[in-house]
Amino acid sequence: MPVQYSGIIDEHHAVRNALGLFDISHMGEVFISGPEAGAWLNRLLTNNVDKLAVGQCHYTFMLNGQGGVIDDLIVYRLTATDYLLVVNASKIEEDFAWMQKHAQEGVNLDNRSDAYAGLAIQGPNATAFYHKFFGGVAIPERNGVATVERDGVSYFVARTGYTGEDGFELFFNADAAPATWQALLDEGAEFGIKPCGLGARDTLRLEMCYPLNGSDLSPERSPLEAGMGFFVDLQKEDFIGRDVLAAQKAEGVKVRLVPFRMTGKTPPPRSHYPVVAGGEVVAETASGSLSPSLGVGIGMVYLPAAVAKAGETVEIDIRGRRFPAVIEKKPLYRKA
Repeated sequence: MPVQYSGIIDEHHAVRNALGLFDISHMGEVFISGPEAGAWLNRLLTNNVDKLAVGQCHYTFMLNGQGGVIDDLIVYRLTATDYLLVVNASKIEEDFAWMQKHAQEGVNLDNRSDAYAGLAIQGPNATAFYHKFFGGVAIPERNGVATVERDGVSYFVARTGYTGEDGFELFFNADAAPATWQALLDEGAEFGIKPCGLGARDTLRLEMCYPLNGSDLSPERSPLEAGMGFFVDLQKEDFIGRDVLAAQKAEGVKVRLVPFRMTGKTPPPRSHYPVVAGGEVVAETASGSLSPSLGVGIGMVYLPAAVAKAGETVEIDIRGRRFPAVIEKKPLYRKA
């Protein structure tokens, strides 16, 4: 995915106000099948796969033995015994190797990342455009997945998103990617569609406080420390990393990932900037950027629990100068 096409701010506003098209073909697609697939995934992932009906999907985590995040991903239940995992691009090989390490009888693993393309359509005009593009076929419900055909191409259509806007994703044979991309742009013109790059994807997700693997998520941090406990089912008897997370839940986490907003006019914060509280450096930023919707710098940071509260003030050291910021509640951006 390029960083930008027409410009990060222009693309960002296109998604917030009309429609944006993202090439997410760099993401990985791993298919899991077999009579033991569901039970096996439940031991590998934090969320409860048993709660997914056929045609549903949810967000989840793959953890190491210390409770740290290997990857955050989405699992789609295609049939009673068939699942699709969409994983982060930089984690494809690591994720698949981890799966193979924990493979068992009755579970088939198939990494088809090189054979699949992915496109994400995001924005308030997404549903109307979907109905036109697929000829009135019903769009999946939120957190749903379905198979839809168009011009001889079979698409997995998912309804998740990484921007906070309405939208859908298409996963399909990579050979059809150029034609599909062009068709989406041509037929989406009346809906205000614009191609969008990595820059806008980052500012959009940061406004919503959606974590980015490698910045806000890492093998050294747990989902509970990242404030993502909703996607961890500790009622499950066992999954990799569960004991560590159960202990954190009982004792309380020592650090938490929280969003912040710069106060006043400041340079944009970036990752790895020192964060000062009580006159001392207590952390460094995990993510940071200028928010095109809010017009101020925003970001996320792991702070000691005593400081990680909405309304607390900190300072962000930006190239040797300290600028004030306030800890906020999620999300940072809310539609009027």
